Amino acid sequence: MTESVTRSRILQLAWPIVLANSAVPLLGLVDTAVIGNTGSTAELGAVGLGSLIFSFVFWGFGFLRMGTTGFTAQASGRGDTAEVRAALARALLLAGTLGVLLLILQVPIRWSALGLLGASPEVESLTGDYFDLRIWAAPASLGMFSVTGSLIGLGRTRHVLATQFFLNGLNMALDVLFAGVLGLGIRGIALGTMLAEWIAFAFGIVLLVQVLRRERRDEEAWWPVDRIRDTGQARAVLTANADIMVRTLFLLFGFGWFTNQGAVFGNEILAANHVLLQLVSLSAYLLDGYAHATEVLVGRAVGAGDPDGFDHVVRLSSQMSAVTAAGLGLALLVVGPALVDRLTDLAAVRRVALDYLPFAAGYVTLSFAAFQLDGVFIGATATRAMRNASILSLLGFLGASLPLAGRFGNTGLWIAFLVFVILRALALRIRYGTARNRALRAST
Repeated sequence: MTESVTRSRILQLAWPIVLANSAVPLLGLVDTAVIGNTGSTAELGAVGLGSLIFSFVFWGFGFLRMGTTGFTAQASGRGDTAEVRAALARALLLAGTLGVLLLILQVPIRWSALGLLGASPEVESLTGDYFDLRIWAAPASLGMFSVTGSLIGLGRTRHVLATQFFLNGLNMALDVLFAGVLGLGIRGIALGTMLAEWIAFAFGIVLLVQVLRRERRDEEAWWPVDRIRDTGQARAVLTANADIMVRTLFLLFGFGWFTNQGAVFGNEILAANHVLLQLVSLSAYLLDGYAHATEVLVGRAVGAGDPDGFDHVVRLSSQMSAVTAAGLGLALLVVGPALVDRLTDLAAVRRVALDYLPFAAGYVTLSFAAFQLDGVFIGATATRAMRNASILSLLGFLGASLPLAGRFGNTGLWIAFLVFVILRALALRIRYGTARNRALRAST
């Protein structure tokens, strides 16, 4: 791997993920654009709230993607193609079970979500209509996490991009058909999105099966039942997924805390912080490409029992990510004012956002370390360390934000936010050597 992994190879893996990530927000934008031109103000608000509900519901199961990537990449590194298929089967079974569970619990989920949002009666009713249809895509949406994780683990990031573009293109066409041509309004939007997710899931399965057939190097059954039912592997998968889920929830809580604390300082600061977080999120999509490439290559190095390859991948990808993060931070300082102007026309919000723009640029510059180490630990399936790092960094963030925000206002809150991402990286870096050696020993 030391000879085969180059900067060019890392970029080949990273750029499709960057484009695929940038396409993710388009699913909600397509719904918004269609209903915004064919429906009422209430329907537009309901689509926004409905998309928000499903973003949170489905995001909580993102561990299906990350866990599948690590186990698949390691099996691929060992040349164990039967285990690649078994890892996919376990992931799909888990995704299907959770998807059906969401369908069974849809009434309390709907009730809880609408109760928390506090919309007007008309918007709440329309949001409920949207929810009642789109929730039936839950098994497909969660199954797509498993398919994506398997494709990334195999290094087939261009297939991930193709699947994402197929989903968005189909969603756009069905939304226009049902909501625009047939005049079904918000129900047409929900129906179009639900069908698009199911069809795209089937499309992803077809692509993945073709890849698996080309890479097959074993004589075992296509679905190796004994491997799939292996209790040791099943336990490892469930443990890893539970760790990643806890990690994700703690990180989401941290971002929620940042937003909530900003609201204490008034609507202008709340809005300005939101605008800056959009720029941070955009930069995260770009840096995430390197992290995904690291997941694949580290997993393969672990599977092959190649410590030199492991170190080479981490060093090279981290250098590339650091340079990119520094460039993005500088770019935010240069073009950030123009981007802020595009995101809001409120003069007071613009002024506040520009005051805190350097903090957002600093966050982007520093965040690469946490992203890269996440990629390393996912590839090594060292998920317990990821879980613990998220808990420790959140506690540090909460402990720092209260006195800093109390003394320095929003400036102190942004300083604490920088502490949050730095602590994430430090907590993972401390466990790096142990996680590396343990993963490589386990592979042998």
